[in-house]
Amino acid sequence: MLLVLCRRVSLSFVKLVNHPQYPVLFSRPILLNVRTNNRFRLIHSSAVFASVTGSNYTDTMPERRPFVRLPTDVYPVNYGLSLKPDLIDFTFEGKLEAIVEVTLATNQIVMNCADIDIITASFVPEGGEGEEINATGFNYQNEDEKVTLSFSSALQTGSGTLKIDFVGELNDKMKGFYRSKYATPAGEIRYAAVTQFEATDARRAFPCWDEPAIKATFDISLIVPKDRVALSNMNVIDRKPYPEDASLVEVNFAKTPIMSTYLVAFVIGEYDFVEGQSSDGVTVRVYTPTGKAEQGKFALEVAVKTLPFYKDYFSVPYPLPKIDLIAIADFAAGAMENWGLVTYRETALLIDPRNSCSSSRQWVALVVGHELAHQWFGNLVTMEWWTHLWLNEGFASWIEYLCVDHCFPEYDIWTQFVSADYTRALDLDALDNSHPIEVNVGHPSEVDEIFDAISYSKGASVIRMLHNYIGDEDFRKGMHSYLLKFQHKNAATEDLWDCLEQASGKPIAQVMSSWTKQMGFPIIVVDQEQRGDDRILRISQKKFCASGPHEGEDCPNWMVPISICTSEDPACTKLKVLLDSPETTITINNVSPDQWVKINPGTVGFYRIQYSSTMLESLLPGVRDLTLLPVDRLGLQNDLFSLSRAGMISTVEVLKLMEAFVNEPNYTVWSDLSCNLGVLSSLLSHTDFHEEIQEFIRDLFTPIGLKLGWECKQGEGEPPGAGGHLDALLRGLVLGKLGKAGHKPTLEEARRRFKDHVDGKQTLSADLRSPVYLTVLKHGDSVTLETMMKLHKQADMQEEKNRIERVLGAISAPDLIQKVLAFALSEDVRPQDTVSVIGGVAGSSKHGRKAAWKFVKDNWEELHNRYQGGFLISRLIKLSVDGFAIDKMAAEVKSFFESHHAPAAERTVQQCCENILLNAAWLKRDADDIHQYLLQRKAPPV
Repeated sequence: MLLVLCRRVSLSFVKLVNHPQYPVLFSRPILLNVRTNNRFRLIHSSAVFASVTGSNYTDTMPERRPFVRLPTDVYPVNYGLSLKPDLIDFTFEGKLEAIVEVTLATNQIVMNCADIDIITASFVPEGGEGEEINATGFNYQNEDEKVTLSFSSALQTGSGTLKIDFVGELNDKMKGFYRSKYATPAGEIRYAAVTQFEATDARRAFPCWDEPAIKATFDISLIVPKDRVALSNMNVIDRKPYPEDASLVEVNFAKTPIMSTYLVAFVIGEYDFVEGQSSDGVTVRVYTPTGKAEQGKFALEVAVKTLPFYKDYFSVPYPLPKIDLIAIADFAAGAMENWGLVTYRETALLIDPRNSCSSSRQWVALVVGHELAHQWFGNLVTMEWWTHLWLNEGFASWIEYLCVDHCFPEYDIWTQFVSADYTRALDLDALDNSHPIEVNVGHPSEVDEIFDAISYSKGASVIRMLHNYIGDEDFRKGMHSYLLKFQHKNAATEDLWDCLEQASGKPIAQVMSSWTKQMGFPIIVVDQEQRGDDRILRISQKKFCASGPHEGEDCPNWMVPISICTSEDPACTKLKVLLDSPETTITINNVSPDQWVKINPGTVGFYRIQYSSTMLESLLPGVRDLTLLPVDRLGLQNDLFSLSRAGMISTVEVLKLMEAFVNEPNYTVWSDLSCNLGVLSSLLSHTDFHEEIQEFIRDLFTPIGLKLGWECKQGEGEPPGAGGHLDALLRGLVLGKLGKAGHKPTLEEARRRFKDHVDGKQTLSADLRSPVYLTVLKHGDSVTLETMMKLHKQADMQEEKNRIERVLGAISAPDLIQKVLAFALSEDVRPQDTVSVIGGVAGSSKHGRKAAWKFVKDNWEELHNRYQGGFLISRLIKLSVDGFAIDKMAAEVKSFFESHHAPAAERTVQQCCENILLNAAWLKRDADDIHQYLLQRKAPPV
């Protein structure tokens, strides 16, 4: 599943793109029942989490609810499932005939079940031996989402059929079997019936053994209106009239391979499609809203290229006859990898050749790459339990970039990975309220908390580091071995390490345990000394914390792959070492005194670096003259910015470094600079010299803005294969930054182009819409807001609606901010997009932040009811309060959530409170120095 996480901000407004929060090391052993090859084995979870290399972290979460996995005395072999949804009354009827194996005689069956009413249940022993045994009672354990079926006599060991008739609701919570609202081309409102089962919501569609290790095959039938499309994981094998109602048809699907319940899917609605075939013969369809088939062509092109890429990379063929990709109107996540039927937000799948911007095209390519990777890594081989979720999501979040780099090398996507995933993971993992990559989870309410930037972005970053450490050839060998060994089964993190260790001959398990089983990461402290023609480096590691370096004797250690390059060849690694102790000394031969030495070329190792002052000074000219690679210029700046927030260096030093980027040509480097300046601008909005930082931003971005201009060069923004993709992204970024900061020529030109766009004289290119909309709103009035609302209403494409929703919060007047907040909860905004509207208000100004937080508090019941138990509630909280910088606000936020419980967001609340206190400390520490520097740099020379 791909989450729509808050990527690090690029236009200084919240841009929602790629990939909730969590428990940590648990204090009591739990027995996990893990089934492989229809046999169960017990894994003692304390063994999995023992020996976390010295970490003394104490979990601050409340005591977890007691939780017991499902019993193993009865397990499913095949689900025969028939569902009949009612798209008018929003209910469904279901019939389950499950072939089960009874391993121990019992008079009860315990299954997962939530929001479902069982009408009748019975058990028929195989071969008609014995009579049908009716269930005499259904005991629902609602908090644990289980039901116990009691029988009058014992079910004997062997096979049998469990029959259950049940009814349920097509809910409006975007989970389980739910309804999704859409408009027909004629404007009529209708509903589709769709599914979202990961992590623990298959149980809302049918009673089942809803644990990833309890795999079975599925024979699915859907009884649906005959004018609707019906889809499931497998291909249709029969479609026939439904005898009881001439308006309905019964659609039967082929038997699935053995699979986990969370990957089952079905969709009933009205759709068009485009179709293609991969070079290895798999039928690929992209389903779109009616009348928008053309908007599925780009995703189809990507999917058709991607399937053979993964087949070659893994040396394992795609195991199903078809794969469908479908756009769902109301969808909480970014996308979901259901085997053979991948569901997406419309904005993660649909591309209009005329109205989609370059970043949307890139986003769709990444999401398609992510979800198709899961067809092997997650679906064919599945994690044993949610503890190993990171392996699914971290791996897919890494390989999506490998795939896009293969399909679209002009995207320079690996540099973008560093800004989008790597640095975001470092920021979160530096908090005291982070968590290890591997987290034990039990109760369903805990699972959603681990769908976060640690599982996705840190997971992807450490796999990227591992791939670099092993080398591509051995990595692929190990992956092939892992997929072959565990196909159609379940695996744990250690199983992958074993396969990679055998392929590479390196101590993979030992190295990687230090990264996955303890939270945080090291800061590598480096000093140097020249001895003749040799450079002597003294390297040490200690835990990096957002509040400063970890002090104390109980400091954890990591096994850190360290690479080193020199100015002789910045693109070539001169030396690799594995730092497995607190400190070491390294000698690099044949390095002349005038050469610089750089640690972590390519910014691959997951750590921060603190250079001695002489080493840093020698690297800085490489920023100005561009001899350092773009990814290393980005990494150097990002490290220093993080050190300044932690109080280890002055923020003024970072501002001085930022001024050295005046010649910078690279989009991703500017994007990261822009993000960090956005953080600083937000911090300084709490002072009376906010305008001075805007002037600094204008001065820094004006030269690149003048160089790029407003007009797209030939090739920009065109379909992949054309040049200029990165220039188009950079132009949008720079113009948005200048416009928001009040650069007068940019503001005037934005207003002129906006008027022409609204008047129908000259349509704005898709790449210019976000920066222009942002600029005119930031410096606009009620007429501007009204015009933007009209554009929103007229927009036929969800991408355009989202583009407008994300920037509405930039409006400055307090009464207009209230209008935007009221709009966020209106029928005009899809439920999943309300969060980005409120987040846009909170991220735009000091007043917006206060207004958004008050709005969330005042409307908490409605918001929590809408998103409860999902990761969107975490997103909402983070966007609303993370920007405060006053100690008392941390206390207020903490107090509010003590009386308004949000179980799925408890860790998020702790992280937000920590961030508020860090912001406040940063402001107290550096505000005066920053102010003096900003005044001095404009003072005339004496």
